[in-house]
Amino acid sequence: MPFLCDFQRAVGLSPTYPYKEIADFLAQQIDLTDDVLNTLRYVDCALLARRITADCLFSVGLMDEVCPPSTVFAAYHEVPGNKEIAVYPFGVHDLPRGHAERQLRHLRERLQP
Repeated sequence: MPFLCDFQRAVGLSPTYPYKEIADFLAQQIDLTDDVLNTLRYVDCALLARRITADCLFSVGLMDEVCPPSTVFAAYHEVPGNKEIAVYPFGVHDLPRGHAERQLRHLRERLQP
């Protein structure tokens, strides 16, 4: 479940922290909006995902306010290699118990000779 992705979208979308903290700051420092968002691009996990070379298993809860779904998909679409995503329509910011099996299966398939 990628975190801290697509800051510009997340700041305008998510009512929870940490994005709310950025929105609160920008609400008072309106002259800094462009500088702040440009600076955050340096640590934006959606942009850093372009560097991933390993096979990936992503997960997303469509009701997650901490990692909004559109920001998770932003990271997912940037990964150049093999990837899959588990979508949980009623998921919030946690994973269903059954997801651990999917994670183990994903690892098992890649670690077996």
